[in-house]
Amino acid sequence: MQAAERFRQGDEATVIVHDLRVSVRSVQRWRKAWSQAGSRALASKGPASLPLLSDELFAVLEREPAKGTVAHGWPDQTRTPSRIKTLIGRGFHKSYTVRGVAALLKRHGWSCQVPARRTIERDENLVTRWMKETWPLVEGPWRRSAPGSSSRTKPASR
Repeated sequence: MQAAERFRQGDEATVIVHDLRVSVRSVQRWRKAWSQAGSRALASKGPASLPLLSDELFAVLEREPAKGTVAHGWPDQTRTPSRIKTLIGRGFHKSYTVRGVAALLKRHGWSCQVPARRTIERDENLVTRWMKETWPLVEGPWRRSAPGSSSRTKPASR
């Protein structure tokens, strides 16, 4: 709708492209549709496709992790998008990409969680002291970057 208003004002396509951060081709298509049918031609027609899993099926999928990963044939407790993709395929005969599963989970409020695994015996004081005293010796000067250390900054020899 912002583009339609800009068309009415007579703005150039390049200005609209820059301001709305869209492609030149999109502005061209919008201008053509707008000139033929007005602003109603630019109204959203909804999502390009319906989701493969309805809200009811997603509710069933949400109950699956409670059964545990061993019940689904995995040896450890990690729940990855690829494993959830497999569950969707097995349970609902629907095919998602791993990226599509990640988007589906995010849309339903799930988040990526990485457990912080620390040993019980961990001594924070010892770790801090090691980082200050020992790590700089292990790291060595060859790992530190310094001005002029990049091959791009040296003049090319011919």
